[in-house]
Amino acid sequence: MRAVFYIASRSSDGARPGIREIAENINSPGHFLAKILQKLSKEGIICSVKGPNGGFYIEPQGLKRPLADIITALEGNEIFTGCAMGLSYCSESNPCPLHHEFKQVRNRLTQMLYNTSIGAFKQELLDGALTLNK
Repeated sequence: MRAVFYIASRSSDGARPGIREIAENINSPGHFLAKILQKLSKEGIICSVKGPNGGFYIEPQGLKRPLADIITALEGNEIFTGCAMGLSYCSESNPCPLHHEFKQVRNRLTQMLYNTSIGAFKQELLDGALTLNK
């Protein structure tokens, strides 16, 4: 998510940051980040251009996508439906000890991730009101 926010903030001025720049600015290992960005690019959440002037960017339409798309692309949708304890048999009729409390938290998180766009924080990042690093 940090990488996508960083790319979104840099895309506004036409920049296409590379792996090294993104990794440095979000304090993430480059090799690990490369795998994540490759997956996000394959899913169409971010775009990439190869070559000396290449890098990553987000199309204006992509800024309207919900944050939930990032989670789903990387982890699937288990976070939106799964049990807090990871139990496959947990359900309304057979709840685990955390089921009812976690369901409320999970529902709020799901709502926030689906109702917040990737570009929602772009201007605040550009203005310095929000940060992705120290």
